[in-house]
Amino acid sequence: MAINAFGIIAPAGGQIQVKGLQDYRPISSFSFLGRYRIIDFPLSSLSNSNIERIQVYASQNPRSLAEHLGSGRIYNINSKRGKLQLLFNQDSTVNNIYNTDILAYTENLSIIERMHQPYVIITPGYMIFKQDYGKLLEDHIQSGADITLLYHRVSNAKESFRNCATVNLNRQKGVVSIEPNAGNASDKNIFMDTYIMKRELFVELIRLANKVSSVFRLVDVINMENKELDIRGHSHKGFFAAVTDFKSYFDANMQLLDFKLASELITDEWPIYTRTTDACPVKYTGCSSVKNSMVANGCVIEGTVENSIIGRGVVIKKGAFIKDCVIMGHTVIDKDVHLENQVVDKWAKIKNVKEIISTPDQPGYVKREDVL
Repeated sequence: MAINAFGIIAPAGGQIQVKGLQDYRPISSFSFLGRYRIIDFPLSSLSNSNIERIQVYASQNPRSLAEHLGSGRIYNINSKRGKLQLLFNQDSTVNNIYNTDILAYTENLSIIERMHQPYVIITPGYMIFKQDYGKLLEDHIQSGADITLLYHRVSNAKESFRNCATVNLNRQKGVVSIEPNAGNASDKNIFMDTYIMKRELFVELIRLANKVSSVFRLVDVINMENKELDIRGHSHKGFFAAVTDFKSYFDANMQLLDFKLASELITDEWPIYTRTTDACPVKYTGCSSVKNSMVANGCVIEGTVENSIIGRGVVIKKGAFIKDCVIMGHTVIDKDVHLENQVVDKWAKIKNVKEIISTPDQPGYVKREDVL
């Protein structure tokens, strides 16, 4: 049964940049674990929570996102009652600081105001986690709060999540403030850019943000109105990753090579929907060797693969050695090529350069459709 809220997959905003990959598509459209896109995770959580009206916001390079989403049928959204809308806004070319989520919402405000559901659930398109939003909405309504924020407690905030915000709470889990992660402490509540509130309040905050500052984000106006509103924090449990730069994208893929973590995120009871393709199973030849890796369908593996993510339709030829890499779809790795700690974008061919090795703390990148 559908719940009385509509969903929004929020844009990443200009403050988050992933060099290389983002030149070709928005973060939400990044390939993930060889067969998914990052947006599959928030959309699947909304769909599994019986939210049938969902808005996805996009600005620059939206083609791959639009192709992947289609009509929304792949996410099990009822085509009669539900709807998946891809909404666009024009990014400012004057200065990247103007490219906020508030800008995107303002340019589509009339559509937001026409939604008949009384509540809105806003979640980001650059974070990977699962969440039962039906239960979260029920808890929000019972609490009587104006806004509920989702956060995740981490113990590595000094080294990671540096482009994220943190939530400071009082003893009753009321939100005292939302601040940038300064990296000055390991234990932090990382804000998951996820909000629940009434639609009318959401519209009021958009209008207020535009009056106060043209570079305000939703988090800024909520932080400003903290003393006037009852804002509660809700702790998230389970796997959580935020793709806010190139290294965090690489690390999120590598973490899920841990079978226990992957099994926690992707279960039969909580499926992650994605666009499927008709392709043959993976072909492993007699000279191939594959250890602790995820290999998507349609691949031909003749070489050695260790601790790596291999996308659809990849060819790894005899003598090639791939270790700790993310290889995206339809890439060709030629004979005797040695790769370590690399992200290889789609349709690339590596044949003349026989060795590309980077360190885990600074993984390398091979451009889309490049020939090396």
